[in-house]
Amino acid sequence: MRICGIKLTHDGAIALIEDGRLVFCIEQEKRSNNPRYQTIDNLDAVVMALAEHGLDVQDIDQFVVDGWVGQVEAQYQLLSGTAPITLKGASYVETHAEGLLTSRDGFGLRLDGRDFPYKSYPHVASHVAAAYCTSPFAGAGQPAFCLVWDGGTFPRLYHVERGGAARFIECLFPVIGHVYAAAALHYGPYKRATRANWDLSEPGKVDPGGAGKLNLGVAGKLMAYIALGSVNEDIVAIFQELYKERFAADTKRGSYRTDVKSMELELTTIHDFFDASALRLKAKAPEDVLASFHCFLERLLVHEMARALQRQSRLAALNLCIAGGCGLNIKWNSALRAAGLFDAVWVPPFPNDSGSAIGAACCAMVAEKGLAPLQWSVYSGPALQRSDAPLEWDALPCSMHELATLLASNKPVIFLTGRAELGPRALGSRSILAAATSSGMKDYLNDIKHREHFRPVAPICLEDRAPEIFSPGTPDPYMLFDHQTRAEWRDRIPAVVHLDGSARLQTICRTSQHKVAELLVEYEAITGIPLLCNTSANNNGRGFFPHLAAACKWGRVEHVWCDGMLWRKTPQANDGTGGVQPRSAQLHVSNRPSQTEIMW
Repeated sequence: MRICGIKLTHDGAIALIEDGRLVFCIEQEKRSNNPRYQTIDNLDAVVMALAEHGLDVQDIDQFVVDGWVGQVEAQYQLLSGTAPITLKGASYVETHAEGLLTSRDGFGLRLDGRDFPYKSYPHVASHVAAAYCTSPFAGAGQPAFCLVWDGGTFPRLYHVERGGAARFIECLFPVIGHVYAAAALHYGPYKRATRANWDLSEPGKVDPGGAGKLNLGVAGKLMAYIALGSVNEDIVAIFQELYKERFAADTKRGSYRTDVKSMELELTTIHDFFDASALRLKAKAPEDVLASFHCFLERLLVHEMARALQRQSRLAALNLCIAGGCGLNIKWNSALRAAGLFDAVWVPPFPNDSGSAIGAACCAMVAEKGLAPLQWSVYSGPALQRSDAPLEWDALPCSMHELATLLASNKPVIFLTGRAELGPRALGSRSILAAATSSGMKDYLNDIKHREHFRPVAPICLEDRAPEIFSPGTPDPYMLFDHQTRAEWRDRIPAVVHLDGSARLQTICRTSQHKVAELLVEYEAITGIPLLCNTSANNNGRGFFPHLAAACKWGRVEHVWCDGMLWRKTPQANDGTGGVQPRSAQLHVSNRPSQTEIMW
């Protein structure tokens, strides 16, 4: 049984599940240096993705389109080749508590000149399915709660029973996930002076750089920015007071436990909330205001989750899955895990809409039998595309030991290998790696990536040594929880220590077959340090580099390692006739690690 899941709107993607195994998921932003959050505007993208894996559209048994904005149904205007078409899909949320896996059937999915039937499930269903089906709870046949907090929803709590039946329970509180992005318009470095042009339309409206509009990328930046500030309990108290006044005590909002009634109304309410807070916090530093707001919201989330579990005490589940865009907030994830409310907390590497195509396909996979485990790997993204050899770049074979030696000499390297990671975070297949031992490396990496100075750089660390360096240092293969750097290590690895002492850690087992694990083992043998800096290899505001040529064209890192070959832009020499000839290259490695360098 082959099921193709399609996410058409922002974070557009195509996923294929065959007999319960994820074959691939191709996110559009990871093609051709596309912008972040790229949509699918032409169904030819589906035909192309299948063809790249040796499949024709007629080889697919079921197509599934992720639901989107609409109380009853969603509509999509797009192209198939050059022909404009309209598709109808399921709504953003389920129409009733038991209707999570109820599909809307359609016809007219035009692929390669032929029309196909398709199913569509509510958008939130794709989040629940992607989170639970990839979780260890599914494999063990255990029940779980699932928290879905998307930009356009209140935090919604679901319950997956033993056997896989899923139902909606309640909304925890009446604040949409876009509140974090909205806060950026009122305080801090992304503040906008006027609300005249602020976008109050649909959830997930994307405008990566527009003045005053909600920016999907700014929430993660604020998570880093708040480390500049300190939590002030007086400020927290003001937010608590305004919340009780404008959200919790508003009798008109009595139905919030079921649904968002109007995105425009919810965003207006949030902006009014921040306007009221600004009148009382004029003398406060914006970084302290935002740090205190984050603290207020984190406490609210944990408190209301605890209350919900008391109300739902009859439901036997000690596990939690987290999904929706807010699942990328590592501090909230960690707070829920640390609260002691659950035995285990699972967050997939694609909690935001980058996992919606996978989730849509999972919905069809489990619709009749209930939510079940999916066989999957995080390295199921697009393979490196073929590209012409970069002009004026030379290459030589380079072993992991030789590459580790280069990194030990404080040279950053773009590291490209195999298939790309799923989700928004580089996990070693499309990464820039560097030694963490230099205090200036973080600033250097932020500068070449045109990122703000307060943004952290993540460590990628051998799993068995992570507890020695970080607290808690528990396995975290997808960078989804918060860890504190232990005091005795902060001066040894300053490039990966955030302003508040934390680190967005990625762990990898030293026996992993992934090349980055082999590299870390070699680097540890040379330096005694089992970790490297790891940041995504991409153009600013774009998806990962799709091929070697893109990384070389970017040109801000001198060395690119790609599947066994080390590339370096050659120094130029004048040939005496006005032309320029590349100098021949040879790789030399010293036996003394402290002086080792790669010379050309």
